[in-house]
Amino acid sequence: MKGSGRTANRRIRLLLLLLVLVFAGSLARAVWLQGVRAQSLSRMAVDQQRQVVTIPARRGTVYDRNGVELAIGEQATTVYADPKQVREPRRVAAAAARAFGLDEDALYRQLLDRSRSFVYVRRKANPARAAVLTRKKLPGLGFYSEERRSYPQGPVAAHVLGYAGLDNVGIAGLERSLEPVLTGRPGRETIVKDALGRPIDVVSSIDERKGDDVVLTLDSTLQATAEQVLRETVLRWSAKAATAVVLDPRTGGVLAMATAPGFDANRFGEATAERQRNRAVTDTYEPGSTFKLVTVAGALSDRIVTPQSAFVLPYSLQVADRVIRDSHERGTERMTVAQIFARSSNVGTVTLGRMLGQRRLARWVSRFGYGRQTGIDYLGETRGIVLPVERWSGSTIGTVPIGQGIAVTPIQMAAAYAAIANKGMFIRPHLVDHVSGRRRPRLERRRIVSRTVASQLVALMQNVVAEGTGELAAVEGYKVAGKTGTAQKPDRGGYSTSRYVASFVGFVPASAPRLVIMVMVDEPKGAIWGGVVAAPAFQQIARFGLQYLEIPPDAVAPGR
Repeated sequence: MKGSGRTANRRIRLLLLLLVLVFAGSLARAVWLQGVRAQSLSRMAVDQQRQVVTIPARRGTVYDRNGVELAIGEQATTVYADPKQVREPRRVAAAAARAFGLDEDALYRQLLDRSRSFVYVRRKANPARAAVLTRKKLPGLGFYSEERRSYPQGPVAAHVLGYAGLDNVGIAGLERSLEPVLTGRPGRETIVKDALGRPIDVVSSIDERKGDDVVLTLDSTLQATAEQVLRETVLRWSAKAATAVVLDPRTGGVLAMATAPGFDANRFGEATAERQRNRAVTDTYEPGSTFKLVTVAGALSDRIVTPQSAFVLPYSLQVADRVIRDSHERGTERMTVAQIFARSSNVGTVTLGRMLGQRRLARWVSRFGYGRQTGIDYLGETRGIVLPVERWSGSTIGTVPIGQGIAVTPIQMAAAYAAIANKGMFIRPHLVDHVSGRRRPRLERRRIVSRTVASQLVALMQNVVAEGTGELAAVEGYKVAGKTGTAQKPDRGGYSTSRYVASFVGFVPASAPRLVIMVMVDEPKGAIWGGVVAAPAFQQIARFGLQYLEIPPDAVAPGR
C-alpha cells in the first residue's frame, strides 16, 4: 500500500510540475505577445480589418477648336480571378473565353496555379460583356471599374494626338507631352472589413480630381479632309508618304497636321513605329525651290535688288566644283527677279545668293528659323540640318540658295511662309489653344522681314500661281500665293536619280491670308514636280477650307 501511495504522489508532483511549466510557458508567451510584439500584431490586426483602396482619377478630355471630342475616357470593367477561390477552373475559363474571345486553355492553366491569388482575366473589358460574366456568379471572379482611353474620331489626327497606354499614361504625341495636364489626382478610401474579408464600412475618403481638359487649335473637319486628300495623293502617285500642315497665319494656330499613311489611335498596337511618326514635326527633307523664298527675301531686304531688277542668265552656272542648271533646258535669257522666282530658275536664284554672299545668306537662313526648333508644343521636334557658315565649302553658295545641302521640317517651312502671309511677322506655331481654367499662353512673335518686303514677296508668289510653276494650285475666285519645290533625295556620295520630294507651300486669300498650306509628297512615281504632284493637293485642301470656313473670295472673275 505504501508503494502505491508513493507512486501516486510522484504522479501528482509530476502533473503539478507539468502544469507549472505549461503555465510558465503561457505566461512567457503572453508577455512576449503583449510586451514585445504588441505593436506589430496590432498593426497586422488593423491591416486585416482595414484596407486602403486607390481610386484612379479620370483623364482630361481633348477637344478640337469647335468642341469636338478627340480623346475621351470611357468606362470599362476589369475582370480578375483568385485561383485559390475558383472552384471550377474549366467552367470559369470557358465562360470568360466566350465572353471576351480569350484562349480558354491558356486561362485554364493560369486558374490552376493555386500559388497565385490574383490573375487578370480581361483588363478594361467592354462593360456589357463583363456584365454577362457577372450574372453567372462564378466563385473566384472579381470585377472593378476602370477608365479606358478612347479616340472617337478614329484615325483623324492620330499622329498629333498620339495615345495613352493600358494604364492611362500618355505614351506618344500630345497624350505624352500633355501628361502632367491631362492626369488628375487619384483619390483614396479606407474601408473596414469583417472576418470574412467583406467590406462593411468606409471610415475615410479623399476624392479624386479629374485631369484638366485641353482645347486644341485643330479643326477636326479640316484635319479629316487634309488626311483624305493625302491618302488620295499617295495612291495617285504611288508615293512613300505625304504630309500637310495648315496654319492660321494670324495666330500661328495649327488647323490641320496630317500624314499619310495613317493609323487608328484606338488600335495603336497594330501600327508600326514608322507609320505612327508625325512627319510634319520629326522628319527632315531637302526643300528644293520652296527654300528660294529665303534667298529672294534676303536680297530684297538688303536692297541688293528689286523685283524688277533684271539679269542675263545662261542655262548653267559653274560654282566651284558644281555645275548649277535650271530644271528645263533653255537658251541664255534676260529675267527679272520676279521672273526668276515665278519660273523657279536655279541659275537666277544662285546669282542672287552669290550677290548676298555666304555670311549674309547664312544670317537670313537663321532669321527664318531654319536650323532650330520652331518651339511648337509637341515632343520630338527636329531642328533640321543647317551647316554653320564656317563649314561651308566653295560650292555651298551654289546649293543652299536653291534648297540643297540643307534639311528642314514641314512645320518649319509652313511657319516661314506664314510669317510672310502675316506681313513679315513670325508667330510660334502651336497645337494647344488653351487648358481648361487657364489663360492662353503668350506666343513668341518676331519680325523676319519688313511689311514692304513681305508685300513684294506675296506679289512674287502670286505670279508663281498665275503664270509660273504653280498653276495647278489656283482656286477659282481667290488669289493664291505660293511656291513649288522639287528636290532630289540625298544618296551615298551625291543625290538619287530616282527618288524625289515634291512640295508646294502657299496661302490664300493672298490679299488677306487666312490659310497657309504646306504639302510635301515623299518619293512620288510617274511625276516628280511639286507643281504637278503637290500643288493639286494644296488646291483641294484650300478649296475645301475656304468653303468650310466661309472665307469670301478676293478675286474678280474675268469679264465681270
